[in-house]
Amino acid sequence: MHDGRELHVVTGAFGYSGRYIAERLLRAGHRVRTLTNSPDRPHAFGERVEVHPFNFDHPERLAGSLKGARVLYNTYWVRFNHAGVGYARAVENTRILFRAARHAGVARVVHVSITNPSEQSPLEYFRGKAVLERDLRESGLSHAILRPAVFFGGEDILINNIAWVLRHLPVFGIFGAGDYRLQPIHVHDFADLAVAEGVDRADRIIDAIGPETLSYRELVEELASIIGVRRLILSVPPRVGYAAGWLLGRLLADVVITCDEVEGLMCGLLATKSEPVGRTSLSSWAREHAATLGRRYATELGRRRNRRVAYADVK
Repeated sequence: MHDGRELHVVTGAFGYSGRYIAERLLRAGHRVRTLTNSPDRPHAFGERVEVHPFNFDHPERLAGSLKGARVLYNTYWVRFNHAGVGYARAVENTRILFRAARHAGVARVVHVSITNPSEQSPLEYFRGKAVLERDLRESGLSHAILRPAVFFGGEDILINNIAWVLRHLPVFGIFGAGDYRLQPIHVHDFADLAVAEGVDRADRIIDAIGPETLSYRELVEELASIIGVRRLILSVPPRVGYAAGWLLGRLLADVVITCDEVEGLMCGLLATKSEPVGRTSLSSWAREHAATLGRRYATELGRRRNRRVAYADVK
């Protein structure tokens, strides 16, 4: 028996953006269920969040986990191809999820995409996101597609690790001129947007960007100034920069940067001409967190591999 509250399902509530969406849904008084690959990961929700596995290999079970849900918030994706879990599998799994949502009678899907996706893109990340947007549009499900560029705040990886490199290395390499732009959005602002879109019914696509537009060089220089370090910031050929990132990744047992990320940055795919929807500027947030920003490296592979440690505590 249930108490009459609406059921909302969030993928990855024990991870990054999904966690903040789940927090807001709980505060709003909803029942919250998560679909996760990390059912044993410690979290702060206690018994307030129901836990179900994804069950991509058993679509009927997946549909059962979605039965009765009014909204599905889908944050599921992978950052890069690694160890048999890559973009192709993520695309197919998400298609299974959309079909399960339709079969279960989910009223609305709020789906996380990326700025400037294109099915013609040579970059598999952006191409896969575009394919899924089309699938969702054609599914008949009421939907909101949110297109963030770069997240910051909380347990983010990119902005934190730029600061970490600035703290630990005497030189920071910029891919090319570094004049390509980014429009980062705070994860709290993004979660607010996602929950607001869950209430609506209109189909829409929103560029989920923050209020501040920075070139990559400006971003690095601003972070260096805010955390109080003076570093030589050099323009380097993209291949040299990627090779340096690869070597650093080997030393850290992680993937620091990918080819798709370098290409996406340099092609200007992390900025749009849309009006910002976020309220928090990266610069003001970084100044408030200058003492702790980049103090500890955030490991992507560690978070994938070690699913019995809280997301923010993985080393």
